[in-house]
Amino acid sequence: MYFLYNLLVLSASTILRVLALLNSKLSLFVKGRKETRSIIQSSISKKDRVIWIHAASLGEYEQGLPVMENLKRNYPTHKIVLTFFSPSGYEVKKNSKAADVICYLPMDTKKNVSLFLEATHPELAIFIKYEIWPNYLSALKDRAIPTFLISAIFKENQIYFKWYGSFMRTALTKFTHFFVQNEKSNNLLNTIGFQNVTIAGDTRFDRVSEILDRDNSLDFMSQFKQSKFCFVAGSTWPEDEKIIMDYINQNDLPIQFVIAPHTIKPKHIEVLKQGINKPTLCYSELNDSKIEDFDVLIIDTIGLLTKIYSYADVAYVGGGFETGLHNTLEPAVFGIPVIIGPEFKGFAEAENLVQLEGILSINNASEFHAQLNGCYENENFKHKTGQINYTYIQEQKGATQKIVRAINSVFK
Repeated sequence: MYFLYNLLVLSASTILRVLALLNSKLSLFVKGRKETRSIIQSSISKKDRVIWIHAASLGEYEQGLPVMENLKRNYPTHKIVLTFFSPSGYEVKKNSKAADVICYLPMDTKKNVSLFLEATHPELAIFIKYEIWPNYLSALKDRAIPTFLISAIFKENQIYFKWYGSFMRTALTKFTHFFVQNEKSNNLLNTIGFQNVTIAGDTRFDRVSEILDRDNSLDFMSQFKQSKFCFVAGSTWPEDEKIIMDYINQNDLPIQFVIAPHTIKPKHIEVLKQGINKPTLCYSELNDSKIEDFDVLIIDTIGLLTKIYSYADVAYVGGGFETGLHNTLEPAVFGIPVIIGPEFKGFAEAENLVQLEGILSINNASEFHAQLNGCYENENFKHKTGQINYTYIQEQKGATQKIVRAINSVFK
């Protein structure tokens, strides 16, 4: 089976190199991996002590960050090597200060694995959520390097739990310990013989809770909001924006609107701006205008959304119609109602908070109108709904400390 797996990985590598000629994202995927060796050689010496953390993409990075920060404090003489599989993670975080070395993970061939582990010589390896790479895991086990899977979720339909999944089940045996998010994952692992499992929860709750301890003030938002009711829509897609624009254009309530689109390409921003019939300003135009004279602010930059949520009375999180729901915890931690589209299955925190009625799911424009108007007109409803979100997040905290304590007991 290893022969077939290695053949598949080699074939995929070849195909990706060809497809990269036609696709810009795949081009980053391929070209970026060519730089991994030089990045490591210029950053790590044989004398360095190394902790290796691997994330597939940006979401997994956010889950691993609280653990990474704790390990950096606990082991200041070690270098943290952070690898990504996807360009959507690496290209955004390649200049982050969270790790000492950041690079792409070479494809899971025996040669790549050997070269990577010889160059990095980690004393500890941490994989996040779904990342299971048989050759890397086998080599780590052979080298007696403690290896952990954190913030993991297992589901019945995964290959590990099928009659034909023995190869991938064998890969799981290479982990020192599993830290899973929920009891269902623990029970599933138990059914195939794994007892080295801890139900730790989701580290993202620790991550978002830390937001409350930071300075979230933004002068331009204070000027824009003043004492008015403020609605913030984050990570929106066209299907979200159509509903929001219709509401803005039809409503005369004294509400300040902020829209932070997922896509900030100039053409898209211009279409969005032209579709709104109220005074609208883009963040990039702040220097030329008095922000208090506008009803709608479009955020055509990245990196500000989390702080902007702190000014919201109600938030909307995009992607819940077609493209995949974005992060609902970032606005929810501020204790405000959160509105989303109808497609949230598979996002555990959204499923739970919809059931608890802290997150309000809508199917169409009329339902959006009703929910936002309800929050505007009924302060008690708004406060109660927001408090559900805040309390839920506070009750879910603690995964990071469970993981770090266990790692400390094994890795010294």
